[in-house]
Amino acid sequence: MKKPAITRRNISENIKNRWSPRAFDSRPVEEDKLLSVLEAGRWAASAFNEQPWRFVVGNKGEEKYDKILASLVEWNQQWAAKAPVLILNLAKKTFSRNGKVNATALYDLGQAVAGMAAEAVNQGLVSHQMSGFDKKKARLSLGISDDFQVVSVMALGYYGDVEELPEDMREMEVSARERKPLEDLFL
Repeated sequence: MKKPAITRRNISENIKNRWSPRAFDSRPVEEDKLLSVLEAGRWAASAFNEQPWRFVVGNKGEEKYDKILASLVEWNQQWAAKAPVLILNLAKKTFSRNGKVNATALYDLGQAVAGMAAEAVNQGLVSHQMSGFDKKKARLSLGISDDFQVVSVMALGYYGDVEELPEDMREMEVSARERKPLEDLFL
């Protein structure tokens, strides 16, 4: 199922076709496609070229996947358990070169993950970002250093069957996409 954005201006097809489905097919993502998605994140812009993003990638059937899935809130576990890849997104809090606080680490991570989401579309994949998870549980179970902020989780894979979603999620899946008008975004 495609849900292209209804835009008032011409934008990239990858951005137009990026949305956050919950219906995933369980078939594995080919390593080459997964690495292309991660490569897109690698080339995001960052302050002082710090590249503060880090990713914990879990493929279904691996211990990392199970730990990431277990950290999700129950609502997200219901649908995300079908996704073949779960990626925990982290931001290094300090600059590597001097140990000072990196005030733009979260912004930079966001750019990396946005690039990954656009590249997922390019690879024929879908992604869904989540903030509904227990960050402390993820940190502890995966042994993540305190120098990294646990930020979000991305489910990645092929689009699946809407009918396999819990009933309360089906309507959300097929409803029209909405955004604030462009003019409302300016102060």
